[in-house]
Amino acid sequence: MIAVLSRVSVVLFRFALLAVLTGSLAAAQVGGPTTRGALFKGTVVISNVNVVAMTSEKVLRNAAVLIRDGRIERVVPGSRLRAPRGARHIDGAGGYLIPGLGDMHTHLYADGTLPEAVAPAELGVMLANGVTTIRLMGGNPHQLRLRGQVARGEVLGPQLWVSGPYLANKAGDGVRVIASVEDARLAVREVVAAGYDFVKITFGITGATYDALVDEARAARIRVVGHVEPAVGVRRALAAGQQIEHLDAYFEGALSDAAPMQESVTQYGVYRPANWVSLDHIDDKKLTELAVATARAGVWSGPTLEMFNRAFGDPFTDDELKALPDWELIPEKIKAPYMRSRQRYWAQPIPRETRQRYAVIRNTLVKRIHDAGGKILAGSDGPDLLMVYGYGLHRELQALVKAGLTPYQALATATSNVAEFLGGTQDFGTIQPKRRADLVLIKGNPLDDIRNTQNIEGVMIGGRWLAKDELGKMIAAAKVAINPPPAAGNAAGK
Repeated sequence: MIAVLSRVSVVLFRFALLAVLTGSLAAAQVGGPTTRGALFKGTVVISNVNVVAMTSEKVLRNAAVLIRDGRIERVVPGSRLRAPRGARHIDGAGGYLIPGLGDMHTHLYADGTLPEAVAPAELGVMLANGVTTIRLMGGNPHQLRLRGQVARGEVLGPQLWVSGPYLANKAGDGVRVIASVEDARLAVREVVAAGYDFVKITFGITGATYDALVDEARAARIRVVGHVEPAVGVRRALAAGQQIEHLDAYFEGALSDAAPMQESVTQYGVYRPANWVSLDHIDDKKLTELAVATARAGVWSGPTLEMFNRAFGDPFTDDELKALPDWELIPEKIKAPYMRSRQRYWAQPIPRETRQRYAVIRNTLVKRIHDAGGKILAGSDGPDLLMVYGYGLHRELQALVKAGLTPYQALATATSNVAEFLGGTQDFGTIQPKRRADLVLIKGNPLDDIRNTQNIEGVMIGGRWLAKDELGKMIAAAKVAINPPPAAGNAAGK
């Protein structure tokens, strides 16, 4: 769900940064059926590096990677690689090389709150955090244009997949209202005709309208993703093959047969204090059955653990929140409203232990889905609830480990799993020959401690190397852009 606090609109604040980061004019022709980013000309060797290829848990020690024209050509022990003449050399300094990270649930500030022109800087923030593939989950024509600009090398950013506009039963920013079965079918045809990658359900799509939407999408061979209303239910969504975000409707589906209520804490249910009593009636056996059913259906789950657990179950303190590195990348004008909404939420008469149980149940469910063979996707749902994309993805990986996944399993949700979900296993998601050179150089082994993914020394996108100092400049520019200083004339008049 696109989480909200208090009476915020169905569609969250979408914010933007002001700086523009453009891609090199040396970008090569886009290659491969799934490639959504430019490939940059040139030959590069990264040596003295430990490669976490994400094809297995084995780490190739003291290796070298040869990149030519944006793709990986060879991955070998360092002593066996003879660097081509004229190749650029990057010393990995004993660090660890991982595939570029994928965030499968993101939004942009530039979707309404700030100008569209600042979106490239937002992509720069993602790149600076090692995120080289994203799925934008609330589409609009501007995002489609941005997708093309990235693919052509006109804007430097992650590979970009775009869902269609929010489909809901009530009007709101960026919403395509679905009022009937006919509307549902027409909306799917509109999404396909516009060139979006997914059909995105948000709120209020139930009954015959839901069935018509799924049927039309199946006929058009486009996937349905997003929210699940409790009135639809998990099992119906699984039968439809919908990719489920936020663990929607699992709480309701796991209520015991003897529970005195049918409502729980999916979507807006978290804002209704009476619904929290339902957590006392969660049937652990049903929770396991739903996890197994999810795995057997082959449906991908995007749990967005960190965002939802922090927002509604196990929060940061105000001091912890303000100490996060992304705090300075949030528009000042929305900080105060969010903080007030947060205070109202946590002032509700619900025991903290009950709130924390919400996070525990979500963690348990994700672990059981994974253990049953289910497929998990990492997604931050940033920038929302005072947590920005990029940074939020690293915390999502940590949340998955907290839920019981191993560091390798958690890292897979943002690398090889992303490639599989997007149909790009032959193109990205692992460090192998012929794959895109989307790479992140970090200090420390992420398989020992997933927090090491944050210790970024450099990022490569389509063969273009972005050193640590350049990444720092991208972040610094974004901070100024998102909260620009007052104009000289305005400052003088105060």
